Amino acid sequence: MKSSLIALAAVAAAFALPATAFAEGTADLAQKKNCMACHSVDKKIVGPAYKDVAAKYAKDKDAVKKLTEKVLKGGSGVWGPVPMPANTQVTEAEATELVKWILSQK
Repeated sequence: MKSSLIALAAVAAAFALPATAFAEGTADLAQKKNCMACHSVDKKIVGPAYKDVAAKYAKDKDAVKKLTEKVLKGGSGVWGPVPMPANTQVTEAEATELVKWILSQK
């Protein structure tokens, strides 16, 4: 019984961590995929700050889909004259993860 409770507690702990682990892992992914060369969480660099992106799309129910496409294919005109190139090194799953993380920035 005691070992079952310990195992159950370990499984529960593993599922309790993902919010923080997700955020840290995704920030690392953004760094690894060179997103942070043009973006920052809280200030404009070449592209908009992620907090500004989150604010702009806060009420858009299709934001994850739209922005995932933009990460993958690139785009221009929404944030100024500098286009965002396509990110061919990013998979669709990674792009979706990155977009969800960006939209969580407040």
